[in-house]
Amino acid sequence: MSLGALEILSLNDPSAGKPARVIPRLEDFPGRTHDIIRFGDLDPQGHVNNTIFATFFETGRVTLLRAPGNPLNPPDATSVLARLDINFLKELHWPGQVEIGTAIAEIGRTSYTFAQAVFHDGVCAATARATMVMIDGKTRRSRPLPEDVLARLERRRIANSE
Repeated sequence: MSLGALEILSLNDPSAGKPARVIPRLEDFPGRTHDIIRFGDLDPQGHVNNTIFATFFETGRVTLLRAPGNPLNPPDATSVLARLDINFLKELHWPGQVEIGTAIAEIGRTSYTFAQAVFHDGVCAATARATMVMIDGKTRRSRPLPEDVLARLERRRIANSE
């Protein structure tokens, strides 16, 4: 059974009340990529610093945003990060590699929200929600999502529960 968007969102949305007990699986995400854990990612406690998790999530978002042949931004616009919420579930240590799952959880008029998770050795180490706002390249103000972008976002939605 795959995760529904609401289950992933409740893991990350403080307004949703008590977090769900369901932990996402990498297979639940239509977008998947990887990154490496670098020695320089460690903090004095010997584990990966919390700020590096934001970088891992950025890797996942950028992979979807700039997918060759299927980018999410039209030539005259870009998307900017408006909010990032991270839930830390497990420590990460060097050396290693992480897998990053990324999907679209919500679509608005000018914004969209990613549901994401970082995995190490098949175990979910963190989940996140990242809200992006599309802005005009010249005015730098928010603008409505074009129809073709809406269609591409829909194709990247998180899997629904069966």
